[in-house]
Amino acid sequence: MPGRSSTNSGSTGFISFSGVESALSSLKNFQSCIDSGMDTVSSVAFDLVETQTEVSSEYSMDKAMVEFVIMNRELNHYVMAVQSAINHVKEERPEKIPDLKLLVEEKFLALQSKNSDADFQNNEKFVQFKQQLKELQKQ
Repeated sequence: MPGRSSTNSGSTGFISFSGVESALSSLKNFQSCIDSGMDTVSSVAFDLVETQTEVSSEYSMDKAMVEFVIMNRELNHYVMAVQSAINHVKEERPEKIPDLKLLVEEKFLALQSKNSDADFQNNEKFVQFKQQLKELQKQ
């Protein structure tokens, strides 16, 4: 195959994605930080409701939770885009390696274009937050 070494010169002729996969693993670990942030927002919001503490309308726990859901969605989309680009190159083994950055950006934008408000209803922590907040406000 052109561009690939077929001799036993010690080179396999394949691209190593170990650095990208390592960085991707680190990004996946960041998911726990987002989850912790959502837990903290929930805890503060519930404490504010229970103590009947007034908070300025400029900053609400609801807005903070929405921001975490958006970060979560974007992180998931980026991870999927990178994985998809890597898989594309591994499976297709194109003669000329495509611009991986551009390929990831295209895949990421395609995923982002499908965003909708329904994504919030699919986020378990967000739904649970909204339900618990309503229950606390009734009391």
